[in-house]
Amino acid sequence: MKQLLITGGAGFIGSHLIRLLVNKYPNYHIYNLDKLTYAGNLENLKDIENKPNYTFIKGDIVDTDFINDLFASHSFNGVIHLAAESHVDRSIDSPLEFIYTNIVGTANLLNAARTAWKDDMENRRFFHVSTDEVYGSLGDTGAFTETTPYDPHSPYSASKASSDHLVRAYHDTYGLDIVISNCSNNYGSHQFPEKLIPLFVNNILNNKSLPVYGKGVNVRDWLYVEDHAKAIDLIYHKGKKGETYNIGGNNEWKNIDLIEKLIEITDELLQRPKGQSRQLITFVTDRAGHDLRYAIDANKVKNELSWEPEIHFDEGFRKTVQWYLENEEWLKNVTSGDYQKYYDKMYNNR
Repeated sequence: MKQLLITGGAGFIGSHLIRLLVNKYPNYHIYNLDKLTYAGNLENLKDIENKPNYTFIKGDIVDTDFINDLFASHSFNGVIHLAAESHVDRSIDSPLEFIYTNIVGTANLLNAARTAWKDDMENRRFFHVSTDEVYGSLGDTGAFTETTPYDPHSPYSASKASSDHLVRAYHDTYGLDIVISNCSNNYGSHQFPEKLIPLFVNNILNNKSLPVYGKGVNVRDWLYVEDHAKAIDLIYHKGKKGETYNIGGNNEWKNIDLIEKLIEITDELLQRPKGQSRQLITFVTDRAGHDLRYAIDANKVKNELSWEPEIHFDEGFRKTVQWYLENEEWLKNVTSGDYQKYYDKMYNNR
C-alpha cells in the first residue's frame, strides 16, 4: 500500500483533496498532517474519518524534530504540501507567522523528504501547492504563465514565493522529484469564513455589513475547489518532474460584480426581496499592496495533462452559496471556535 502524506488536509482545499484521494485510491494510505489552527477543521472530513486507508496526525510543520521523526517512522511514497498561512490580511497584521509556516515549514518538509528518500529519489515525489499571488499584479490584459517573473506584494505572497524557490532548489541541488502548482482563487464548501464568499454569506445571514475594499474593482479568477482537487491528483500522478503547472478557472470577476451576484443568489435562497442585502455593502479603505488583477493561463496543464474545469461557474457558485445556507451550524461552529471541541472528543480520549 502506497503511503501519501497530505499537509494541511483539514483545511479548505486539503479536505476536498483528501476526500477525493481516500475514495479514489483504496490502495493508498492517506495521512493527513494538520496543526488544526483556526482554519483547520476535522468536521470537514467526518464522512471519511473512519475509512481504513485514512489516518489523521496532529502536528506542526515548523517543528523540525517532529517532522524528521515523522518521516523516519513512515515510508511515505510522496508528499502533497498544502499546509500554509494563506490570508493576505492576516499576513499584513502578523507577517512572521507566515514566514515561519510557509518558508521554514516547507524547508523542514523538503529536508526531511531528502533525508528519508536519499536512496530512492526516483520513486518519490514532493508536490508543492502554491498560489497565483506570487506573480504580482496584472493590468487590464494578459495572464500569468508558468514563466511569468515573480513579483509578490504582500507578506503572504512573498512567503509563498520563497517556498516555491526552495522547492525548485531542492530539485536542482539534490535531485528531489518535485512538481509545483500555482492556482487562482478557490471557492466551494467548507471554506473558513474569513474569505470573501463564506464571509459575505454569513454576514448576509446575520444582517452584518459587507466590507468591500476600495471601489471593488479588483479582479480575480475563480476556480471550483473540486476541480482544483482533480487537477492536483492529475499533476501528482502525471506531471513532469521539476515542472510548474498553473491551475485556473478561466473565470474572471470584478469583486463588486461577484458580490452583487452573491447577494442576488443569497437573497433568493433566503426568500428575501431581490437585492435587499445590497444595502449592507460598505466600501472600506483599500488593503495595503492590494493587487489589481490576477488571471491564469492554464494552457500548459490543459495541453499536457488534458485538465480543464468541469463545473460551470453558475452551477458551482449557486451550489456553494446553498451549502453555506444549509450548513449554518457549521458556520456558527467555526466562527465561534466550537469546532475545537470536536478534536478533543474524537482524538484526546483515544
